[in-house]
Amino acid sequence: MDKKEYMNSGNGGKSAMKIVLRVLAVILTFIVVLALTLVLMLRMMFGDTSPKAREIMTTTLLETGQLKFVVSLFLDPEEIQAIVNANSMEQFSDEVNTSLITIEKNDSSGEKSEDGTEKDVEVFEIPGRTFTGYMIKVKDPSRVSLATIYPWREKGVTLDVLVNENNALAGINGGIYNSTNNSGGAPLGVVVSHGQIQMNNPRGDRGYVLVGLTEDNILEIFSIEGMTPAQMEQTIRDKKIRDAVTFQEESSDSNNHFVQLVINGKERGLNGAGSGLNPRTAIGQCADGSLLLLVTDGRGKSGHLGASASDLIDIMMEYGAVNAANLDGGSSSCMYYDNDWLMTSVTFYYSNSSWRLPFAFIVSK
Repeated sequence: MDKKEYMNSGNGGKSAMKIVLRVLAVILTFIVVLALTLVLMLRMMFGDTSPKAREIMTTTLLETGQLKFVVSLFLDPEEIQAIVNANSMEQFSDEVNTSLITIEKNDSSGEKSEDGTEKDVEVFEIPGRTFTGYMIKVKDPSRVSLATIYPWREKGVTLDVLVNENNALAGINGGIYNSTNNSGGAPLGVVVSHGQIQMNNPRGDRGYVLVGLTEDNILEIFSIEGMTPAQMEQTIRDKKIRDAVTFQEESSDSNNHFVQLVINGKERGLNGAGSGLNPRTAIGQCADGSLLLLVTDGRGKSGHLGASASDLIDIMMEYGAVNAANLDGGSSSCMYYDNDWLMTSVTFYYSNSSWRLPFAFIVSK
């Protein structure tokens, strides 16, 4: 290589480096501007300009797994607790009166109507101001059961796997479990599947509530807080629980989980909206025994923030629920029906499926 070629080669290398540095500078500037814009937006949301927006933002973020800390960056603990207290749910100790449910004999399981849809299963789209949801109504409650990956392991499976491996028609998530890093293999609390107790740890955390179905296909919802494993086992036998999971009733400034929505036709009392806005998964039962399986979106999916506790109660009452419970929410909420996703996870990386789960309520074909 002569001197002229060498110099040209060197100049070419310098030009390429300048281009790379310029691109990096543009990217860095964009990130800084984006970060500053986000901080300014959050300051406005948590400021005094709109108290309602501040309430919604606070209660919504407190229900997330990773973004709770954001609230404490802008509000004092006393302010946070005041907002939580103003958007909470009243204590609800009523127990399910099973005599209010009369299950009609149904022999149409698996049969098709003229348009090819299930006679025993209906799907409804539920439009809302801050969410979109889907409801699966199952007329024969004996078709709903809990599918699990038991024996438990570190990683769970997506909802479609649980549905298809059990040759089922549909499924929804539900129940508390270890979702750290989307592991999804370890449930918490108590789990019963087809009459078998697969997890029995009622004292694992505060506010545990059992939600499940009896051998008589009645939806039971009751607190198990303070029970020993032996007492839990006896209760499961006495109530003839065949399929059940645990969710959490805990309304501190860092969690705000809730379970009971409607008991014996009575709506749970609310302060404000009762909660923030997030994706939700809920279950209910009508007087004729029909089961209602509900999932809503949120957290920015389709431009929606999500559903509140008030929204869930309104939907369940509209569709005739005598008893209803919140099962889970957030990134875990999902619904699968007839080999298709009606509701996928709101998490970007899993927007075409669901998070990994240790169990799911499924509807048999």
